[in-house]
Amino acid sequence: MKPRTSLLFLMAAGLSACGGGGAPASGSSHLSVAATAVPHAEILEVVKPILEKEGVQLDIKVFNDYVQPNDQVVQKQIDVNYFQTEPYLSAYNKDRGTQLVTLVGVHIEPFGAYSRRFKSLDALPQGADVVIPNDPSNNSRALILLDKAGLITLKDASNPLSTLRDITSNPKQLKFRELDSAMLPRVLDQVDLALINTNYALDAGLDPTKDALAIESRDSPYVNFLVGRADEKDDPRVLKLEKALTSPEVKAFIESKYKGAVVPAF
Repeated sequence: MKPRTSLLFLMAAGLSACGGGGAPASGSSHLSVAATAVPHAEILEVVKPILEKEGVQLDIKVFNDYVQPNDQVVQKQIDVNYFQTEPYLSAYNKDRGTQLVTLVGVHIEPFGAYSRRFKSLDALPQGADVVIPNDPSNNSRALILLDKAGLITLKDASNPLSTLRDITSNPKQLKFRELDSAMLPRVLDQVDLALINTNYALDAGLDPTKDALAIESRDSPYVNFLVGRADEKDDPRVLKLEKALTSPEVKAFIESKYKGAVVPAF
């Protein structure tokens, strides 16, 4: 064997032995999924080794907002996402003229009301400063929770798209401000009350089961779904992800890790 040929042979053999620097095993395929950090990305990390055994390499992309995960799935930059409820998705599709679909329901995050200044909702003063999410779905979700807690009255508390205009009674004259959901934990020290999605509450170190002054019941209809494009419903990679997300391993992880702050929906 000539010296140059010998060197090339040894280089090729070395690369083969190293597995191409950690490349996926032969026959595996990739699937990208957008998620918010807590609890979605944490749950997906549990799913990752399950999928590897099924020949699917899961690529988790973490986002801190609720818009880009959908935008990037629509644009086919990412395959699927896992962060949202069906009412939120419906509002997004209506606003953007898109047709993303729910694929499988995984968990429920009971929505909560938090305060650093007061220990109960009864202690809120007249004209209290209250911040709520600015997206249609979570905006109404916050108002419905306040209605059930007796702080306000809505025209129809069963309407999943209630708005501030639907408040018919506000005895404490609460002053509402609407902010991006991700901003709410950051302003908690600056306001009297903040209505915060559980994923952002957990990310900020809050314990919904202990810190929330009011919280949705465990039978909340706001299930968090795996979401994708309609043409992905029969994609074998996506079907494997759906099965893994609703597996006994994931259910046990959710119950053990979040202790009621996040509840399995299956």
